[in-house]
Amino acid sequence: MNQSTALYLSALRQVEWQDPKHFSFPTPRAKIWLLEQGSLSRLLESYCQALSVDLLHNKAIDGQQLNWQEVSLLTQEQCLLRKVVLKGDGQAWVLGRTLIPQSSMQGQDFDLSDQGEIPLGLTVFSASNVKRDALQVGAVDIDGQTLLARRSRLWMNHKPMLVAELFLPTAPIYTKENASDDRG
Repeated sequence: MNQSTALYLSALRQVEWQDPKHFSFPTPRAKIWLLEQGSLSRLLESYCQALSVDLLHNKAIDGQQLNWQEVSLLTQEQCLLRKVVLKGDGQAWVLGRTLIPQSSMQGQDFDLSDQGEIPLGLTVFSASNVKRDALQVGAVDIDGQTLLARRSRLWMNHKPMLVAELFLPTAPIYTKENASDDRG
């Protein structure tokens, strides 16, 4: 893991999460991206030729390592901690950090612990019963630049996981508004 990735992971843990109703969205495009209810992976795919994943971490952690907010949104049990960088055409766009409780991995059609370099959103949103709730947004300053983030609980077949995403400087969320761009 390189130094900037470690910096971004640390920054993601420092975001002060807010209800979207109380957040000042910097642009209409940012609001659309941060409030996306479907698969962020699918949205990212529409902005590039090839979406890829750099898998940084995919190991179980003890429930004692969760902070109080994570426990309140999940449970205090062993979780799979998955950290990835989603890349569009080789450019790092999103840093993702997902907590999947052990109980949420049981009885699923997919082995979420063996996701590897497949974007999690593509798997989760191919399940028959998926919903998103507890959506929160935030921003964090890194090296003089404000980066946007979101966190939400995804329910896959009635079992929760917590997904936090930090939009990196080259992500399409920051692209200038353009009337001819029908994607956002």
